[in-house]
Amino acid sequence: MSEVSKVSTFAPPKDAWGTNADFDGTHRKGELRGIIKINQNNCVGCDTCSSFCPTEAIQGSLGVAHKISVNSCVNCAQCLVNCPFGAIEQMSFVDIVMEKLQDPKAFVVAHPSPSVRVSIAEEFGGKPGDLTVNRLYNAFEKAGFHNYDVNFAADQTILEEGTEFIKKVKYWALGERSEELEHVAHHPFPHFTSCCPAWVKNAETFHPSLIPHISGAKSPIQMGGALAKTWAAKFVWKVDPQDIFMVAVTPCTAKIFEASRPEFNSAYKYLIQNNQIPQDTKSFQDIDAVLTARDIAEIFRRKGINPLTLSDERETETMNVYTGAATIFGNSGGVMEAALRTAYFILSGFELSNPDVIVVRGYEKDIVEAVIPIPLKDYGGKIIEVKIAVVNGASRNIKEIVKRLTDDNNKYHFVEVMNCPGGCVNGGGQPVRTMGTSWLHPLLPLPLRA
Repeated sequence: MSEVSKVSTFAPPKDAWGTNADFDGTHRKGELRGIIKINQNNCVGCDTCSSFCPTEAIQGSLGVAHKISVNSCVNCAQCLVNCPFGAIEQMSFVDIVMEKLQDPKAFVVAHPSPSVRVSIAEEFGGKPGDLTVNRLYNAFEKAGFHNYDVNFAADQTILEEGTEFIKKVKYWALGERSEELEHVAHHPFPHFTSCCPAWVKNAETFHPSLIPHISGAKSPIQMGGALAKTWAAKFVWKVDPQDIFMVAVTPCTAKIFEASRPEFNSAYKYLIQNNQIPQDTKSFQDIDAVLTARDIAEIFRRKGINPLTLSDERETETMNVYTGAATIFGNSGGVMEAALRTAYFILSGFELSNPDVIVVRGYEKDIVEAVIPIPLKDYGGKIIEVKIAVVNGASRNIKEIVKRLTDDNNKYHFVEVMNCPGGCVNGGGQPVRTMGTSWLHPLLPLPLRA
């Protein structure tokens, strides 16, 4: 296996958050833009990047240095990880996080996604999956972070996503009507997942008719940020929520954009409404900074930390308890499988005889279709056949899935979409192998159950 390449990064410029206008192109006030850019001096115009872009955001003729349309880009960085010449760069918050780690007042929390633990060993000469979870936690602590695993929040997402889908089943498929179900009257089938920010941005910009179909559940990282600054601040860490600096550590560059979205300040709004912080406190985001797998490796290197050499021993902490259903979120089909387990149990009254819903896994296929029969406990054992689709690699498949829905509105009940090939494990923030096409490297399979 070839060594990983160093990716060029740049600090967020002053104008990265836009102007004071409410809207600037496809961005709202405060939303980061220009997260991925092409270095004009290094680009040879080979056009490799264009074949990996899901939204045709790459501009430029063959042989001429290319540019990225900020209004079309969904920040997935598939162009970056597949550029053979290392000409594409990523906005980085490494310096900002390093400063916070030196601030004695700051309570800096590392919030790592499941896919990072699979890939980060490559940055230190190991094989994918060599790094254990406890070694990663110990590395964070040695660097000055407190630990809060995204998997903890992913379990919460499963409950939200699963119960939201169940309500749609009751309203749209079974004809139930109640005050509890009223809000889903405006959110029909098919039900789309909302965990992937590149997919959500793609839908908002290019397929707005799908917006009512997208889940109202936040991504695990955003749920985690809100939970950290409210419940965990008060009951677990017992610190002032204003001192918490949440750092998402993720395989995904689109999460950098997601963290800047103005609606993701739920903790601030909750704390203000409940008089837990002064009323004149300036608004703050639930997630303060986002680091890619490459970025956190850079922080470890600056601090002289090699996670592979650290102890594998560690006491279990409240914020690092989770199930195997959360762990599989990083693979295509993982969110679908986890949500189906929950939906099956609530609708039928008993667990799946085999919780491994292999038929919905999409790592090796870019579109998977399946029908899952679920017996209904409240309808005398009547069986509902849930029609699902799992999609990844949006450069090829978003338009195809939209076409199928246009041709047949009843084609699916539940659709999972992940922008990157194979899912988050091959995200734009993962280690990059020399000569690009990094998504082809042999990632180890994620564990399926705790």
